[in-house]
Amino acid sequence: MPIQELAIKNNYTLCMLACGTMGSAVLSGVLDSLSSAASTAADVPVPAKFIACVKRQESADRITATYGGKVEVALHAHAKAVAESDVVILGCKPQLAEEILSSKGMEEALRGKLLISVLAGTTIKQIQDIVGNDTIVVRAMPNTPCKIRQGMTVISFPTPSSPSSSSVDLLKLTPSPSLKPTIQWIFSQIGRAVFLEEKHLDACTALSGSGPAFACVMLEAMTDGGVMMGLPFAVAQELAAQTMQGAARMVLDGNHPAQIRNSVSTPGGCTIGGLLVMEDGKIRSTIARSIQEATNIASSLGKKK
Repeated sequence: MPIQELAIKNNYTLCMLACGTMGSAVLSGVLDSLSSAASTAADVPVPAKFIACVKRQESADRITATYGGKVEVALHAHAKAVAESDVVILGCKPQLAEEILSSKGMEEALRGKLLISVLAGTTIKQIQDIVGNDTIVVRAMPNTPCKIRQGMTVISFPTPSSPSSSSVDLLKLTPSPSLKPTIQWIFSQIGRAVFLEEKHLDACTALSGSGPAFACVMLEAMTDGGVMMGLPFAVAQELAAQTMQGAARMVLDGNHPAQIRNSVSTPGGCTIGGLLVMEDGKIRSTIARSIQEATNIASSLGKKK
């Protein structure tokens, strides 16, 4: 069977190649979902076995303590674990990707497998150059709220517009659309998951990857304002956090942000007064420029120094 027509069967083995924070989040989400009676759609393959690859004994102990016998731990035996798997999620730091993927036996172990990279700034072609043409490579960009199953993941397949950092013909390695439901199911267990062309992933890294940090700066500022006006800190923080969560949920339910803003801004009221102060501080351009700068930095993460 040509590698492009790779099919994932039900009860497959899922391997976390370098199981750090994000790998643990994916494992937790998938395992929790599988323990639920209404966890899966009948037409989407789901994993039955899980392997976590780690380099340190402390990491192995942490995974064993967290998941018990539900997850098999591979300490140093990465190639063997990958060879026994069907779907592999690469979750190491970008600068370690080449070392891990070039390790002894890894190219052979990855043949005929689906490799999903969650590495920021590292293109599909860069990874494909290392693993060869017998592995299907897909990118996924999850964010920190995945740890509480409220994340946002953007998934990219190879396309003609993918960043051209090598001579690999990605069009010949584009996976079958039949793999999309399987990949989307994995990341839907830790939040929302959408597909987008790879050329947009650096911006997604900045917006949804770095975004929680930017949002928390605003949350802290709102909390400080409440404390300054006499509210207890814990109450001010709860009010700010719930308010931001509520506004975000309204947008996800289909309300336009401007509509929400206008509905609160009564003539001569406190909201419009506060908004004018925010505009005086150039809050819109400052936040937008923050996304721009984070995007530029994200695009350089996978480049060799």
